[in-house]
Amino acid sequence: MFDSLSLLLAQTQNNPLGDLTFEGWLVLFASLAVMLYAINIFICMLVYFTLADIPARHRTMEPKSVFLLLIPGFNFVWNFYVFQDIPKSYSRAFIARGRTDIGDCGKRVGLAFAIAAACSIIPCIGFLAAPIALILLIVYLVKTWSLKSILNQMLQREQQPAASP
Repeated sequence: MFDSLSLLLAQTQNNPLGDLTFEGWLVLFASLAVMLYAINIFICMLVYFTLADIPARHRTMEPKSVFLLLIPGFNFVWNFYVFQDIPKSYSRAFIARGRTDIGDCGKRVGLAFAIAAACSIIPCIGFLAAPIALILLIVYLVKTWSLKSILNQMLQREQQPAASP
């Protein structure tokens, strides 16, 4: 009994994945691809909601065009448009309401993310650029989500009727 257990342990130490067949590798790869695509859909939904809350007259792009980021390969180019147009839209919405203290609304962070994401497919640079792109994406989403809540508060105050004296 101990001999078979030690033999099994020795085999798994030499090859931790065991004798994984082609079908096993295929299932593993497909599961990983589906998981990564689901994360990409979630990110697109977050970006969509931040853009959809901006009044239509201030948007520089339609919210549904965010989902073009789901097209493999094209997303590296489309990042430059999406992550630059959303800050422009927020900036236009805040300037229309007299708020000029907001800053660039995440435009520089969005540009840095798009550049890092594009560099992540370059061999020998990608292993450095991909984590940087992830960090910049998180910073960008936090920034735009906070701008979304500030704009929603301003819109709610505008819609409330003025109290009569």
